[in-house]
Amino acid sequence: MTLTPQVSVVIPVYNEGEAIVACLERILRDVLMPAEVLIVHDMPEDTTVPFAHSVAARDPRVRAVLNTYGRGPANAIRFGVDVARAPVAVVTMADGSDDPRQIEDLARLVERGVVVAAASRYMPGGQQVGGPRFKRLLSKGAGRTLHLFARVGTRDATNSFKAYSTAFVRQVGIESKTGFEIGIELTAKAARLRLPVAELPTIWLDRQLGESRFDIGRFMPSYLRWYWFAFGRRLTVEQMAKRPASSAARSDAQAARAHFEDHSQPASPANRS
Repeated sequence: MTLTPQVSVVIPVYNEGEAIVACLERILRDVLMPAEVLIVHDMPEDTTVPFAHSVAARDPRVRAVLNTYGRGPANAIRFGVDVARAPVAVVTMADGSDDPRQIEDLARLVERGVVVAAASRYMPGGQQVGGPRFKRLLSKGAGRTLHLFARVGTRDATNSFKAYSTAFVRQVGIESKTGFEIGIELTAKAARLRLPVAELPTIWLDRQLGESRFDIGRFMPSYLRWYWFAFGRRLTVEQMAKRPASSAARSDAQAARAHFEDHSQPASPANRS
């Protein structure tokens, strides 16, 4: 019998190749609570997959899972969170920008009752090292104004390095399908529902290998949509769930979980060759 993990670590990947090995080794070393680590890829031929399988052969906590929602980081993150088996899902990047030692701290905040726990670059003790200056200014400005005026509970709503209550996510659904907007979407939804959000300081390092696929011009409209959404009147869970996009997202998630669970079961002895 497979035990339910305490935390699901969701890592969207795109042709990371052998670099994923060092990322996974850091996570597996630093996360001591029962965990599953989901390497979510968009296509079977992704160069990350064979290296993820090599690590999984040594450590059963690791699984490479194929995203069936469509290509792109938002769909990969959404799929990973939707099929997560743990009560807490932590989204982190494969490029080494996030500190894996904080995964457990974020997860424990959710265990204590918050629905979103954010790793914050912009609170006292936090820092961002590197990255495009214009992107950094936009992110910092959005985080501070949302914290001051929309009372979202974190100064870094746009950071993807967050932990989520999977029960909360399954109530409200994930609608984002572009870029890395899921972090601000779920933070904004928690704010509208007046549910608790917490943060802890983090030091974010710009990726050292490969190139960032963040396109400000293409992703900005989606970020602005959720930025303004955070300022709306209070909603109930029922009102949030009745929104057509939220309802559709929850239906997708239910179907994905059912399919994923069916195909994740070990073969019975009679069917093994």
